[in-house]
Amino acid sequence: MLVAGLAPLVGTACAAAPEASPLAGDEALLDDLEQRTFRWFWETTNPVNGLVPDRWPSPSFCSIAAVGFGLSAWAIGAAQGWITRAQASERTLATLRFFRDSKQGPQARGTSGHKGFYYHFLDMRSGERWADCELSTVDTALLLAGVLHAASFYQANDAAETEIRQLADALSERVDWRWAQPRGPAICHGWRPEHGFLPYDWTGYSEAMLVYLLALGAPARAVASDAWGAWTSTYARHWTTFHGQTHLHFPPLFGHQYTHCWVDFRGIRDAWMREHDLDYFENSRRATLAQRAYAQANPLGWAGYGGDIWGITACDGPADVTRRFRGTPRRFISYAGRGAGLHDDGTLAPTAALASLPFAPEIVKPALRALRERYGAAIYNRHGFVDAFNPSFDHADVALKHGQLVPGVGWVDTDHLGIDQGPITLMAANARRDEVWRIMRGNAQVRRGLERAGFRGGWLAQG
Repeated sequence: MLVAGLAPLVGTACAAAPEASPLAGDEALLDDLEQRTFRWFWETTNPVNGLVPDRWPSPSFCSIAAVGFGLSAWAIGAAQGWITRAQASERTLATLRFFRDSKQGPQARGTSGHKGFYYHFLDMRSGERWADCELSTVDTALLLAGVLHAASFYQANDAAETEIRQLADALSERVDWRWAQPRGPAICHGWRPEHGFLPYDWTGYSEAMLVYLLALGAPARAVASDAWGAWTSTYARHWTTFHGQTHLHFPPLFGHQYTHCWVDFRGIRDAWMREHDLDYFENSRRATLAQRAYAQANPLGWAGYGGDIWGITACDGPADVTRRFRGTPRRFISYAGRGAGLHDDGTLAPTAALASLPFAPEIVKPALRALRERYGAAIYNRHGFVDAFNPSFDHADVALKHGQLVPGVGWVDTDHLGIDQGPITLMAANARRDEVWRIMRGNAQVRRGLERAGFRGGWLAQG
């Protein structure tokens, strides 16, 4: 799927990944992790059009959400000196020009999107809709978050960075958020040319908080302010105490991470959070602590779970089969939106813990060390951690959907996923250097969206 010769091309443009000792200090382990996950984006992207694969090294289509993470990853790489600023801006321009020039329209074939939105998956070379996937509002929002980050990061007055800002403005202005409200004021999950709008709307609480913030803050065709009320209208269903932590509960940890990759929620609150005396950052911290407590309790008795090995989120799994584990039939699954207490089949995803670094560094750093020291090269390679592994699954008679069996470890994925690598990269940069948050606090669309959603206090009050 990818352009031939891609790895040799970028291998000369990016410093070699460092070799970190398992006994290195926490900061050295984080340095190593950041650079390896960044390299995944730099080395797997199609340099001609800037499209990022959904997964690698398995042949894959492009994930537009992964492109959003990639745009931010390249800015981080430039800021840290892993690539030059010129290299980062060149790759960013290729990406933004592609999305500007790609065909939009209601046709089922030959287009990349419609009404400013984009299909969830695109062909890595042509950039056209992959198979029969949906036009996705949340994945478009993740893409746009990376676009907005690029616009705020590349502020030089040279031709390349000026064009990046112009392209970002054009892409943001083209999105018709109001069109995506067929049952308003909520925003729909998506649309297919064959059948029209999907029968589902985004209501809280999940990763789609980003959809509403960008739709409320949009420079053109923004949704009305009552959309945020539609989003929060179902919060009461999710407010619960789980393993000692009272918070808005969403079982897969990615729902507590994705919007936070770009938006700094520390100290700012909307009306709902003011009533409950916390902010969304603290909510994600509680979700992180609850996940670790769940692993310590290990109610299903899976192998490997504990105080330093924890984290369940959407990820690959070995296969869709029932097999016995410790004498009891258990249902194992392949890719799914796993979560603590939901679809827990013993599969652990390193990104679940690692992308929570800003929320709870005191438990995430030991998790990083434990993953490296206990499983080593079985789950950690040139591009960082693989998507997932399962120490409880060692059934050699099963035709695996993903990955392989590793003696002494169990099932181990062989792929890295862009929507795993991105949160690791961005959240490490946020936790260690306030890097993405600092830039995005100055983004007009993000600020406008937060203010129209009723957020007050903290950095928003500082002007």
